[in-house]
Amino acid sequence: MNVKLETHRYGRSLVVRLGGELDLKTAGEFRDAVDRELERHEQIRNIVLIFDEVTFIDSSGLGAILGRYKRASQMGGKLVAAGLTPQIKKIFELSGLLKIIPVCDSETRALELV
Repeated sequence: MNVKLETHRYGRSLVVRLGGELDLKTAGEFRDAVDRELERHEQIRNIVLIFDEVTFIDSSGLGAILGRYKRASQMGGKLVAAGLTPQIKKIFELSGLLKIIPVCDSETRALELV
């Protein structure tokens, strides 16, 4: 299955709406798409990931998310997640990502945090 990726800029933030599965087969596509946007728009400092249509994340997907978190930190910005379903929130909790990545209910709230 493919991952669905939609991106748009909001000020100094890159908003990425994800759908489908973020796994071994799709993590590279996600990573490359985000990195491409960051390189094209040097003024972007923050990344907001919207997960409301994500159905599954494995360790490869978690690694890709963590890598984008580190990249945002290196740029002097933040990575914030929003719209986590209960299943995806549980994966974040079990993996420890909830301890380092702020999570919001909505894109609007996430953009207020960055």
